[in-house]
Amino acid sequence: MSLPQTEMTPTQGNCIDAMSHVDAVSALVDGQISALLAVKVATPQIVAAAHLFADTVRAGGRLTYVAAGSSGLMALADGAELPGTFGIPQEQIRILMAGGVPIDGKMPGDTEDDIAQADTLSASIDPKDLIIAISASGTTPFPLEIARHAKVKGVKIVALANNAATPLLEIADVAVALETPAEILAGSTRLGAGTAQKAALNAMSTLAGVLLGHVHDGLMVNLLADNAKLRTRASGIVAQIADVPKAAAEAALSAANGNAKRAILLAKDCTIEAADALLREHDGHLRPCLANLSDQSEN
Repeated sequence: MSLPQTEMTPTQGNCIDAMSHVDAVSALVDGQISALLAVKVATPQIVAAAHLFADTVRAGGRLTYVAAGSSGLMALADGAELPGTFGIPQEQIRILMAGGVPIDGKMPGDTEDDIAQADTLSASIDPKDLIIAISASGTTPFPLEIARHAKVKGVKIVALANNAATPLLEIADVAVALETPAEILAGSTRLGAGTAQKAALNAMSTLAGVLLGHVHDGLMVNLLADNAKLRTRASGIVAQIADVPKAAAEAALSAANGNAKRAILLAKDCTIEAADALLREHDGHLRPCLANLSDQSEN
C-alpha cells in the first residue's frame, strides 16, 4: 500500500541532509513554490468556499475553523485577522484547535486524536455556522469528528486537505484539495502543505471580504482602526477614496466614529443619516453608494 502524498519520502539525491547548506535552503524554498501551484489548481473550489463564507457572515452565523497542529496554526493566522482586516465581529469567529490555541508555545501531538474533546465542542455548533476544517492528511481525527457532527446538524462544511479523496474532503460541501508535492522533509506538513493551506485560506477569506463589500479599490474600507498605525491607514483610505485632504479625512472619521465607509460618504458631503441609508441600501458596498452620490450631483 502506497503512502499518502504528505508522507512520501524524498527521492534519491533530493535529501537536504546530503546537500550543501545553500542547496538545502534552495530546495526548501522550491518546495514552498511548488506547494503554491497546488492552490491555483483549486481556484474554483476556493471561490465557492468564499461565497459560503460571505453568506455565513451576512446571516449572522459563525466562521468556525477546525484543525489540529500546524493546520490549526494556519487556521488561527487567518481567522484571528478577520476583525481587524474586515471588521467582522469577533463573536462570529471561532478557532476550534485540538488541545486549544497554545498560549505558551506548547502543542502536544496527541491532542489531534482527542475525539472526546471534539464531541464536546460539536455540541455548540449552530446550523447557521460554517465549518472550515483543515487537515494536511485529510484524516486527522479531531477535525473529522467535528465535521461529522456538523454534517448531521446540516451545517455547511468547507474542507481543506493536501491528500485527495480523503474522508475530510468527502464529507465537505466544498472540498478544497491542495495536492502539494511530497515534503522535502518527509511528513513535515508545516512546510509546503502548511504554506498551501495558508494561501488558500487567505484567498478564501479575502475574496469573502470583497463579496461583503469590505474592499474598495484594493483598500480595506471596513478595517478596525484600533491602533495608531491603523488609524493613520484609515484616514489615508478616506482621503484617497473621497479625494479630500488628510485633515478633512480625519475629521470625517471622527464624526463617523471610526467607520471608514461612513467617513468616506461624509467626506463627500453626505449626512450621517444619508450615509447609513445608502450603505443599507447597497448592502455595505461603497461603489454603488458613490455612484449614487455622483448621479445626484450631476442632476
